[in-house]
Amino acid sequence: MTYANALAALADPTRRTVFERLRGGAKPVGAIAKGLPVSRPAVSQHLKVLKEARLVTEYRDGTRRFYAIDTQGLEAVRKYLDGFWDEALERFKAFAEADEVRPRRRKRKAK
Repeated sequence: MTYANALAALADPTRRTVFERLRGGAKPVGAIAKGLPVSRPAVSQHLKVLKEARLVTEYRDGTRRFYAIDTQGLEAVRKYLDGFWDEALERFKAFAEADEVRPRRRKRKAK
């Protein structure tokens, strides 16, 4: 149940901000932490939680560690949320098709 861990990880506002900073591509911890009201070690801890939730991957380039969005983990969350969207569209379609069959009521004028 990857999506449940991912949703739990993203429940923290600071962690969401850390995750959102990776939207533009891979970054080292220092770049992610820049301007945040938490320390670099705290950002590292948030990245660890995101990594465990399969939302972030890590790789090394020389002595630096870079973090990027894990597209496979994000895909699991998307599939979960798409299920709600699919159900909502199915209900809307059924409602719209049923409305085409029913005659429309006329409004009565007030006396």
